[in-house]
Amino acid sequence: MRRVLKLLVLNGTISQELLDEIVAAVGERRAERELLRRGIITEEQLARALGVTLGIPYVDLSAADVDPAAVALLSAELSRRHTVLPISRNGGELTVAMADPEDIIALDDIGGATGLTVRPLIATRENMQQALDRYVRLDSQIADLSTELGATSASTGGADATENLDGDDDDAPIVRFVNLIVTQAIQDRASDIHIDPTENRVRVRYRIDGVLKDTQEGPVSIRDGVISRLKIMSGIDIAEKRKPQDGRISVMHNGRKIDLRVATLPTVWGEKIVMRILDNSSHKLQLSDLKMSVHNLGVFSESFTKPHGMVLVTGPTGSGKSTTLYTTLSEIARPEINVITVEDPVEYRMEGISQVQVNPRAGLTFASALRSILRSDPDVVLVGEVRDQETAQISIEAALTGHLVLSTLHTNDAPSSVTRLIEMGIEPFLVASALEAVVAQRLARRLCQDCMTRRAPDPQAITDLGLILPPGATIGEPVGCQRCSGTGYRGRIALHEVMQVSEGIERLSVTRASGLEIRQLALEEGMVPLREDGWQKVLQGVTSIEEVLRVAA
Repeated sequence: MRRVLKLLVLNGTISQELLDEIVAAVGERRAERELLRRGIITEEQLARALGVTLGIPYVDLSAADVDPAAVALLSAELSRRHTVLPISRNGGELTVAMADPEDIIALDDIGGATGLTVRPLIATRENMQQALDRYVRLDSQIADLSTELGATSASTGGADATENLDGDDDDAPIVRFVNLIVTQAIQDRASDIHIDPTENRVRVRYRIDGVLKDTQEGPVSIRDGVISRLKIMSGIDIAEKRKPQDGRISVMHNGRKIDLRVATLPTVWGEKIVMRILDNSSHKLQLSDLKMSVHNLGVFSESFTKPHGMVLVTGPTGSGKSTTLYTTLSEIARPEINVITVEDPVEYRMEGISQVQVNPRAGLTFASALRSILRSDPDVVLVGEVRDQETAQISIEAALTGHLVLSTLHTNDAPSSVTRLIEMGIEPFLVASALEAVVAQRLARRLCQDCMTRRAPDPQAITDLGLILPPGATIGEPVGCQRCSGTGYRGRIALHEVMQVSEGIERLSVTRASGLEIRQLALEEGMVPLREDGWQKVLQGVTSIEEVLRVAA
């Protein structure tokens, strides 16, 4: 039996009886993996025990002092291939963190590449992956490839920029260039990749935490090659350059499948490409992960647990509406109910539900798909977006005939959704009867918890904003560190405004009252406005005043 298992028994982490039971069930070689799978031990406990048996110290990379100069001694490709990270150099000795310090090939490769004696430390695989994403970037490789491609294209008149784009030759520079751009975007937690042609350059930008950031530039000679490669990957017609097109790419990254929704747009300098990164793991969120306040969560939960009615999520593009809907759907979906969605496009794939993607060219629009869906005995219907009068009418009628309908709408706040539906041509009494609740939301950047600081707010600023804070209250402020790339923010948090459609709001709807009147009544009945929800999250140290002011009117 491996010494590490014996050590886990000796230090009281597991009992001998339990270990014998697991070894008998799966064998000695798979016992460690089974202990981890069952949650009996953690990766850190296993790594520490392995370190003791091998005489190798354990290192917590989240708290370790990593020398960037040491990291630079090893190429990003080699670091990621062997899951190793140089931490420090002392003369001729290089200290590296490793997930598997028994990997002799990795140790030989590191020694050969650096010419130094390698001193290994042990870290968990999850800790290693997070550290690699933080310290080992692919920017230099992308820049080198961009230069190489530009030089090649200039010397051959651009002929080589579009060759070998069928994906069979992964060593082709254009293939590696595109793969590195996508990989770096995923590692940087980008939501979108923008490839913008200009007169003399091709610019690559990532949208990270809702803000666009320039990452790379390349010569204009590589433009056609990059665009053609992406079109082939996403199944788009490479010969059509005069009109917008849409496609989809699926990639594997660190063992998880990630989809990219690709859109092309003809511009005066060539085709612009925007790729929306859709992480399929995000639809596995639980309702608590939305971070709604207790009041908002109570109102929202009451609306979607009813057997019929319509629940709307509103906000601008990129405000997390789809994530909220899918999280809600995961709470509702059960084997005993029939859930069908109609979307454009299907952003997240979910097991156990029927998902329909509209295809206007084939005559499958939101309205026509909805008619067919209602003949398929659904219990819950998710409509990707209410865009026109016909879709709105069918959705409202479905909500009034025993179906729970979830959908999105583009409005500035929750009360405006009532007047928006009426303006689309829906009878006011139908809107009032069908609508159960409306959630308006925005995404604000989340303060980096590794570097944020708390301070007493400026009294004059608080007065100018009309805020009333409890005595001694402090607020969070961004600082900036390596983990958040110096921005002070890492990740995003949603601000919510949840309006329950009460009898009073129904009466106002029937009389075609203005959005301002409906909003006033909703506030009197307890609705918490977006900005107020934001102030609560500021006091909790989740986001900053500047972020709330940026996203909430």
